[in-house]
Amino acid sequence: MKFSVDPKKSLGQNFLIDSNIISKIIKIGNIKKNNIILEIGAGTGNLTKKIAKLEPKKIYAIEKDKKLSSYLEKEFENLSSLQIVNEDIFDFLKKENFKEKIIVFGNLPYNISTQILSSLALVKKWPPWYDILILMFQKEVAERIVAKTKTMEFNRLSILANWRLHVEKHFNISKNCFFPKPKVDSTLLSFRPKMKNIFHLKNPKNLEKVTRALFSNKRKMINKNFKKLFKKNIHLAKKLNIDLNLRPEQLSSETYYKIAVQYENLFD
Repeated sequence: MKFSVDPKKSLGQNFLIDSNIISKIIKIGNIKKNNIILEIGAGTGNLTKKIAKLEPKKIYAIEKDKKLSSYLEKEFENLSSLQIVNEDIFDFLKKENFKEKIIVFGNLPYNISTQILSSLALVKKWPPWYDILILMFQKEVAERIVAKTKTMEFNRLSILANWRLHVEKHFNISKNCFFPKPKVDSTLLSFRPKMKNIFHLKNPKNLEKVTRALFSNKRKMINKNFKKLFKKNIHLAKKLNIDLNLRPEQLSSETYYKIAVQYENLFD
């Protein structure tokens, strides 16, 4: 079936067209016939097609673009295991209540990739409904996700992602593998849930609040933002053995998790 693609900048559409790269991505998922697959941003169905050949039990292909969604419905009309969902991924995740572990693939739009990752990393119920996330990011964003403490790239996203997830970098993907060609290269990362976590939070959003507050002035010392966050409870810095003259990237991830636990104990 012929289809005229008119990529929309507003939706961050850059379609992966390199067949070899698509095969490498799918291999990471180790798809079996009893698996359920969730694909975020199915686009023109290049990845969907190769996943379908492995005959998993069910495929949910999420595509927000109405024109692309209609195309996919016709392209895969004979595939009963595939459900095309013309919906925003955030709306879909809010109402779905998966009972089985899902393999998630995503060639994420650059403009909302970090928002999607944060949403999946901070789900309330843990272990989560997914078994593995296999997601593509702008290379620079991926470097921030895997960044280590005391490096310039270390940021709140790496703290959020590594809290309850084992993060693995797989390979970089050239901008030449996409249509239309983006200005930057991409990187494929995978995320597997940690079954046990010593830093437990009743509300995962508290970690988001803490990191947002302390990283709001990244080049400055954390003392003012720590005081704003904890109000009169400044003594907690001593209890947590935190030097308030440090900058945000100089604290370890574990320190942020401890701060979030203290914050939740005080204010939730």
